[in-house]
Amino acid sequence: MNVMKYLFFLLALIMISFGAFAQDDTTTDSSNSTTYVTIHKDPRLYTLAKKEMVFNQVAATSTKSVKGYRLMVLNTNNRALALKTRASLLQHYPDQKVYMIYQSPYIKLKFGDFMDKDDADDYKSKITNAKIVTGNIYIVPETIEVEPDKSKDNISGQSDN
Repeated sequence: MNVMKYLFFLLALIMISFGAFAQDDTTTDSSNSTTYVTIHKDPRLYTLAKKEMVFNQVAATSTKSVKGYRLMVLNTNNRALALKTRASLLQHYPDQKVYMIYQSPYIKLKFGDFMDKDDADDYKSKITNAKIVTGNIYIVPETIEVEPDKSKDNISGQSDN
C-alpha cells in the first residue's frame, strides 16, 4: 500500500511539473499587432532634471582638482592647540584655506592650495617668521582645488560688457 501511495504521489508531481512548463500554443504575429505603452510622468521631474544638470555643470566648472602643494603645519593629538593654530592661521591669511584632518589619534593641519613649490615655500617662511607655528612645517604634494581663471575662459579677449 505504501508503494501505491508513493507511485501516486510521483505521478501527481510529474503531471504538475509538465503543467508548469507548458507553453501557450496560440501564437500571434508581432508585426500585425501594435501595442502602445502610455507613460504618465509628472512634469516636475523634467524641471528637476534640468536644474540638476545646470547645478552639475556649474559645480564642474567652479573648481578643478590638480596636483599641487600644501603645507603640513601641525600634527598633534592636542585638539585645543590645533583649533588655536587654525584660528590664528585664518586670521593672518584669510585668503588661504586651512584643512583640519582627523586621523586617529592625531589631528593634522594642512594649509593652502599652492600650484608652485616656491609659493608654498614663501608662505612657509611667512608662517615661521610670524611664529604662528613653533614646530617644523613641511611642504607636501597634494591634490588641490583651484578656481578656474575667468580671463582664460574668455578666449576672444573681449570683456563680457
